[in-house]
This record gives sequence, structure tokens and C-alpha cells, in this order.
Amino acid sequence: MKIALLQLNTVVGDLAGNADRIAAGVDEAVHYRPDLIVAPELSLPGCPPRDLLLQTGFIARSLTVLGELAADLRDAPPVLVGFAEPNLTGTGRPLFNAAALLRDGAVSKTFRKALLSSGVFDEDRYFEPGPGIPQSLNLDGVTVGVTIGEEIRCAGPVPEVIVNLSASPFAAGLHALREEALSEIARTRQVAIVSANLVGGNDDLVFDGRSIAVSADGTLIARGAAFAEGVVTVDLARPVPQAVAPDDPTPEAEIWRALVLGTRDYVQKCDLTSVLIGLSGGIDSSLVAAVAARALGPENVLGVLLPSPHTSAESIEDARELAANLGIGVQCIPIAPMMEAFDGALADVFAGLAPDITEENLQARIRATALMALANKFGSMLLSTGNKSEVAVGYSTLYGDAAGGLSVIADVPKGMVYRIARWLNAQRPVIPERVLQKPPSAELRPGQTDQEILPPYDLLDAILRRHIDCFESVDEIIAAGYPEETVREVARMVDRAEFKRRQAPPGIKVTGRAFSTDWHMPIAAKPWWQ
Repeated sequence: MKIALLQLNTVVGDLAGNADRIAAGVDEAVHYRPDLIVAPELSLPGCPPRDLLLQTGFIARSLTVLGELAADLRDAPPVLVGFAEPNLTGTGRPLFNAAALLRDGAVSKTFRKALLSSGVFDEDRYFEPGPGIPQSLNLDGVTVGVTIGEEIRCAGPVPEVIVNLSASPFAAGLHALREEALSEIARTRQVAIVSANLVGGNDDLVFDGRSIAVSADGTLIARGAAFAEGVVTVDLARPVPQAVAPDDPTPEAEIWRALVLGTRDYVQKCDLTSVLIGLSGGIDSSLVAAVAARALGPENVLGVLLPSPHTSAESIEDARELAANLGIGVQCIPIAPMMEAFDGALADVFAGLAPDITEENLQARIRATALMALANKFGSMLLSTGNKSEVAVGYSTLYGDAAGGLSVIADVPKGMVYRIARWLNAQRPVIPERVLQKPPSAELRPGQTDQEILPPYDLLDAILRRHIDCFESVDEIIAAGYPEETVREVARMVDRAEFKRRQAPPGIKVTGRAFSTDWHMPIAAKPWWQ
């Protein structure tokens, strides 16, 4: 049996466009004469459709488009397409997460997902579980089990082949685990498995493709390219490696590609073509600028220098050198006159009060106002440059450096920011070496460094990883040998920053637990551990 897997980059809500993408993939796949073609989970509505699923008009239109797609593909081999099917039983939630078998110009059969995900897709909000596992179809005498998403892990009567419609979001290191898990299932059940995975960025999620096929003994025989569209074809009668795309699973390479794809798709799917970034001469804005230049082309990226009287000459030099290395445009707008205007306007109100963090934050908000003015005037998107370590502890200014339409590295810890920058420079030096060496600083006052307020970043990142990604309590982290006073202060900062995170732009998820999708904490609450 030959099976073709469509690795598609769909657009949420673009029903007609997604149908065209599926049809184009089928047109390419038929050249290989497959017996079955498989598109990813929820490929027709786009994934994740979220509360679009609650709009009855959207669902009705999707069924119409599905019927039209079936008619268009009447001469093609059978095609499995992920869609949202109305629940007409009269009980339970209004929809099923389903797969439609398009055959002979019509929807000949549907398969309903039984094991729903409670993770980033919040499927229990929309979908009723299907009737059970397994569901199968007979294809030229071969029993094919049809699974959707995580339900491939569930046992049941063993068919001859298992196909899986998947929409598995990217997180660093996850694909290796996913590949290993499918190989183990194949070995245990002695059945070949093929899985078509979505690719592309939709809001804060990135799907990495890497559709795979494994033989009944667990051997990887096909794998789609990472972070790229394509058609993966496999002949299950030949249980040997056939079309295994090369891959680089190192964290730096994976996260870089996820950031590039996520940024490109987010900007373009929002119907924009250009972005701008406040260039400080620091590591974070440098990496974001490099991502943007790769994602959208340097001609579509503007770096804006906004020096204050506290900005060092070295920072300006580093920002200009970075821009030249990347080939992006540059504008320089000194903010001293704006700072003086605000100081004058507030002088009477602030009379007798010593300068403090208020004036420091005002600088960041002045910069944000200027950047948003440029974004509005030029029809561009402002990219925020805060990293996960800063986002976690609130080391940012609300309506200041936290402003923007997308927070590119909001799920990238500070240590990983440096690792990616060095990995990037090893290929082609673009980030000035001085940026990698100098102490991080917001430069909101003379001589300021991040470590005046924060622990060293290696210690901070280690504590945050345990607290956020590993769900460890303060007492557990202290028991693991971390300094008690530092752990308690970091935890307090994380709690206090929740209101900032709620108002921040979406960030691209690249770790196992991102604030934008995996973290649901109250704002007005007392820390239970104090």
C-alpha cells in the first residue's frame, strides 16, 4: 500500500484557501499513485480554530466547502481530511473533531476523535468524544485504522495499517520523543504507522511538520521536512528507509527555525509584510532582528535606534553594526527632547520627589510611543524583544518595551538567547561580538545592569525552569540546593508579574510550558507558599 501525507500550512478561518491547499497537495501526491492520501487534523478549518468553532455559520460554511472539495477530488484516490463535524445526537458538546473520507466525489465516511486533548487546544470546550477506538476503513482489502491526534496511543484490535491525522505543536526536543513513541507503538502492536502533521505558525503555536512513517518493527521509513510544506510518500510494502528528510534536532537549530517560521506566518497571516524593532544594541533585540530579517527579508525590517542621554556610544555602534550585517533599514530618533518635555510637564506634580523607577519607565514608554507611531504610519508590526526570563519575573515596562504585536522570543530563556546567537554567528557572523560579551543592561540610568535587580541569568533560568516548566514548588527548589532567599524572591517576582503577562502581545511557543498557552494563573491572589 502506498500512502501520501500532506504536510500543509493552513490559515485559521480560511476555509476556501485551505481547501485549495489540500487540493494542490492532492494534485502533487497523485503523481506517486498512492492508494490513500492523508491531510492533517483540522486541516480544513485551520488549527487551532478556537472559538470560531462556536460560530454556527462558520461550521455550516465549512461543511459546504468540504462538499465542494470532495466533488473537486472525485477523480483522486481516497483522501482523509480533518474537519469539525456537527454533533447531531442531541447530547453533549456541539461538534466532533473528525476526519472525512473523500471518495468518488462525496464524503463517504467520517471518523470521530475519541480521546480529546485538554492541553493547548482546549478540545473539551468544543468537541464531544467520538464513540471509541478503533475506527477503520477497508481499502482494497486492507484494514486501515484511522486515528486523530493523541488517540493513536490507545490500544484496540490491531489493523494492518494505522494512519494518524495530527496537529502536534512544536516544542524543543518534542519531535524526537514523538518519533520514539510512534516507533514503540508500531513495534508493540506489530503494525505500520503513518502520521501526517501540520506545519506552520498560527498565533502563538508553531507546527513543525516532520510527518512520519514507521514500519511494523519500528523502523523509520519516511519523514517530512522540518518546518516546511511538502508531500511525503511511502510504500508500506517496502519496510526500509525511503524518504527520510535530513534534520537537525539540536535545540538552537530547532528553536531558530520555529521562531523564523512563527514570525513569518504570524505577520503574513495578519496581512502585513513589514516589521520594525527597537534596536538597543543588546542581545535580545539583536536576535529578534536576525529572526525578522530571515523570516521576512531584510528589506521588510526596520531597526529603530532610540538613544537617551544614558545610552552608551558602544550600544549605538553595536546596533548600527548589527543592522549593517543584516542589511536592514535603520532610523535613529533621539528621545532626549521627549524626555525633557515630559519632565517639564510633570515638574509641578512631582515637585519635591526624587527621581526613581518612574522616570526610568517613562523612557521605555516614550520609546514605545515613537515605535507605535512608526508602525501606524508605515503599516508595519512592532516586534517586542523581551525574553522568557524577563517575562517571567516582570523585568519589563508595561506599555513600554513590552509593547508590540508579537513577542518573538517571549518563550526563549535568556541563556538560550545567547546560545542561539552564538549558533547563528558560527554560520555567518551577524551579531557583534561585543553584544555577546557585555553585561546585559536596559540603560535607563548611568551604569545600570540587569544583575542589580535580577540574580545571575544562569541561576535565574535554572530556578525558573524548575518552577515553571517542571511545576516544582518553592520548597522543592530550595530542597534541591538553590539559595532560599533567591528562590523566594524569584517566585514572588513571577507572581507579581502576572498582570503584565496578561497584557503582553502573544509569544511564539518553543518550550514545554509557555506563558501564552500553558500557564493559567490568577492575578489577584495571595501566594499560597508564603
